[in-house]
Amino acid sequence: MGIAEYWVVDVQNVQIIAYAIADQGSKRIQESQVFPGLAMSILEEALRHTREMNQSQVGAWLLSQFQQKEH
Repeated sequence: MGIAEYWVVDVQNVQIIAYAIADQGSKRIQESQVFPGLAMSILEEALRHTREMNQSQVGAWLLSQFQQKEH
């Protein structure tokens, strides 16, 4: 099917559990292999921010995190 990884999002506990599909199974990962440099911890922090900020603010915060990684 071409699926390289999947994420389980636990909104209530603000947790994102990611798995990469490999060797006829899956293994837990802390950073996306499809989107290199994207750490699950950043997505979890963005998810926490959704409780305090509106969607535009969270989007701007997330974009700023990506821009900081580039420098």
